[in-house]
Amino acid sequence: MGDEAAGDEVGQSGRGDGARDDGRAESRRARRRKPRGEQQKPRRTNWLVEVLGVIVVAGILSFLLQNFVGHQWYVPSESMEPTLVGCAGCTGDRIVTEKLTYYTSDPKPGDVIVFKGPSDSWNIEGAPSPRSSNTVIRGAQEVLALVGLQPPNENDLVKRVIATGGQTIECQSGVGVTVNGKKIYEPYLAESAKQVSTQDPCWGHPFGPVTVPSGNVFVMGDNRLDSADSRYHMDDQYQGTIPKADIRGKVVAIVYPFSRWRIVHSIDPQV
Repeated sequence: MGDEAAGDEVGQSGRGDGARDDGRAESRRARRRKPRGEQQKPRRTNWLVEVLGVIVVAGILSFLLQNFVGHQWYVPSESMEPTLVGCAGCTGDRIVTEKLTYYTSDPKPGDVIVFKGPSDSWNIEGAPSPRSSNTVIRGAQEVLALVGLQPPNENDLVKRVIATGGQTIECQSGVGVTVNGKKIYEPYLAESAKQVSTQDPCWGHPFGPVTVPSGNVFVMGDNRLDSADSRYHMDDQYQGTIPKADIRGKVVAIVYPFSRWRIVHSIDPQV
């Protein structure tokens, strides 16, 4: 009987401890469980902060792209026709330049480039300023220019590189344009310029010889009869040439109007 009683006592003690363990476990599970209402409560989103974050990120990306990778420009004049179209009252070409090439190399003959006029002689008399006279609006325009939504506040032009640093370029009546004494070949010229060159290979404006300073380029427009290019600025401190620091990029494509979308290739006139 002693054994049986002992057995009963052990059995009762085991059942009691198990009940207490089950109670504690259930209590812990209850504490871990969230109320049903709290589980179904939707997470509140601050949409204003998210929108502002997207705008800031987009602005930073646009700034980096516009200032270090590429840029979009508008062609306002006829100086580069037929390669680039631009004229008063028409839909001028929108072009894209890239900057990456000139980080590791210099411009080459035949490249079409956008550059800032390096001296006052390149300024177009009577051209409207891209900035408002209102201080607040002008400040906003400067900010927008950083992300490419406003044009930069400078005189930017587009021409083709004809000669580079160290080369000597000139145009003499009866000979035409030569670089280092060799006549150049220019299939990209406007038809009117080609026709006139058969009688006047300097288009009424002989020049040179000019030795292009190291790091500079000598540029001319494809529409040689309507382009105030390096030939017309040879009295400035750069003899009409463009320092590499003033080059804003190499033209790679026409992106608008869509009917004229195409890649803009470099055509070396010295070949």
